[in-house]
Amino acid sequence: MEKYNPPQLGSQLCFPLYVMAKEITGLYRPFLDELDITYPQYLVMMVLWEKDGLTVNQIGEKLYLDSGTLTPLLKRLEAKGFVIRKRKKEDERVVEVFLDQAGKDLQQKACEIPAKMQEKLNLTTEDLFELKETIQKILSKIQK
Repeated sequence: MEKYNPPQLGSQLCFPLYVMAKEITGLYRPFLDELDITYPQYLVMMVLWEKDGLTVNQIGEKLYLDSGTLTPLLKRLEAKGFVIRKRKKEDERVVEVFLDQAGKDLQQKACEIPAKMQEKLNLTTEDLFELKETIQKILSKIQK
C-alpha cells in the first residue's frame, strides 16, 4: 500500500490567494463604510456605473454570482436608495437594475477608493498591473 503525504498548507496555491482576497477586502472596509456599502455592494455599483440598466442575470454574469445571492444584495441597495429594480414590460420574469440619483452621486465619492487602496497596499501602478495580469491569466485558464 502506497503512503501519501497529506497536503501542507504552506505549499498550496489556494491558501495565499484566499488570505490575500480576504485581507484586501478588509482593507476596503473603512472606505466603503464611509459610503455605507459593503464590498459585494461596491462590486454591483461598479458594474452599474459602467453600464446602467443591466438585468439581474447580466450583473450576476459579470460578478460570477447567482440570482439567489444577488437579489438580497440588490434589495439592500434599493432600500438605501442607490438602485431601482424594475420588471421588464415585455417579460416580467426579467428584472432590470438602474442607478437612482443617490447611486449616481455615490460614484463621485467612490472615485477616490482605487488611489487610496494603491497607497494602502504600497504598490506601484506597474506592480498592480502585473499582479492583475497574472490573476487574469489564471482565471482564463480556469474558465476554459
